[in-house]
Amino acid sequence: MMNLTPWQSIRNFDDLFTNLNQSLAKRSVQEGMLSADWIPSVDITESETAYMIKAELPEVEKENISVNIDKNILTISGERHSEKRDEKEHRVERSYGSFSRSFSLPDNIDDAEIKAESKNGMLYLTIPKAQAKQDKKRIEIH
Repeated sequence: MMNLTPWQSIRNFDDLFTNLNQSLAKRSVQEGMLSADWIPSVDITESETAYMIKAELPEVEKENISVNIDKNILTISGERHSEKRDEKEHRVERSYGSFSRSFSLPDNIDDAEIKAESKNGMLYLTIPKAQAKQDKKRIEIH
C-alpha cells in the first residue's frame, strides 16, 4: 500500500527559491567572484551629481562592513553573525555568514569624495561624479 503525501505548493515553492538563492550566493573564486554565504539586495540610482547605492544589511554592524575600490570596481563585503540561542529552532530562513557584492563604476566618478553611512540596517553610498572637463580650450600662442 502506498502512502500519499499532500503537496504543499506554497511551502515547496518557498523552499525551492530559498535553495536557489543560497546556491547563487555561493559563487566560487573560479568564476571571478568572492565566495559568499548570502547576497544583500541593493538599489542603484543616479542623479545629475552622483550615483547612489543602498544595500540592505540588516543586523550587520558597521565594524563588520568593508567598502573598497580597486580599478573602478567597488566591492561591499562583510559578515552577519548568527544569534546564539538556547531555544530549539524549528525553522531558520535568514542567512548568516560572509557576503560580497561588486559593481563596475563608470570613469566619471570622484573616488576621493565617496561617502558611506550605515543606518537602520542600510548602507548608503554616495559616489560623486567628477567635474566634467571642458571639451574646448583655447591655447594661447606666445
